[in-house]
Amino acid sequence: MKPIVSCPLCLSSGVSEYHVDDVRCYLLCGTCALVFVSPEYHLSRGDEKARYELHENSPLDKRYRMFLSRLFDPMLERVPAGGHGLDFGAGPGPTLSVMFQEAGYEMSIYDPFFAPDPTVWDRTYDFITATEVLEHLYRPGYELDRLWSHLRTDGFLGVMTQLVIDRDRFTKWHYTSDPTHVCFFSPETLEWLSASLNAHMTLFPETGVCLFHKRK
Repeated sequence: MKPIVSCPLCLSSGVSEYHVDDVRCYLLCGTCALVFVSPEYHLSRGDEKARYELHENSPLDKRYRMFLSRLFDPMLERVPAGGHGLDFGAGPGPTLSVMFQEAGYEMSIYDPFFAPDPTVWDRTYDFITATEVLEHLYRPGYELDRLWSHLRTDGFLGVMTQLVIDRDRFTKWHYTSDPTHVCFFSPETLEWLSASLNAHMTLFPETGVCLFHKRK
């Protein structure tokens, strides 16, 4: 008998099969609508890092900067000038943090593989960003709660990830072909998360950008 699998976001055990491809089985949470891969399909830490080391992102890449501007621009409109931000999951070539520094912000970065600095958790931040990160998280509930607890009141958590639209599109979705992608958020999942955090949410569904405002 297979062990009972609970949702890694809301911890509900009310999950059902969503889709099966040639490699993995995807489950759907009936509470928060997260689609996720069962832990038995997770890569080892070494294999996961090896995949990330293939990334060639760089602050010198204008196309990558344009891609990140999907989150950078709406955040820049909202965060206070000169604030201190945290870029979570910065990867091997931190770039969004450089863009904010160029705009006059103080930045810290954290990545469990490439910048595992525990001192970033010793303070709070005016804003936190996580671009193309949510889909990689084995424990999204834990990580998002941790980020929220290190965000100051009136601050913003900005995330960017491709969104689940419906089951038919999911079965043909290129996003699932990356073995490091294990959690797939839909607009309904983000709505659930916003309510859980008691946040005000602004969603840009065409870019997969979502801003959570920590209300006073």
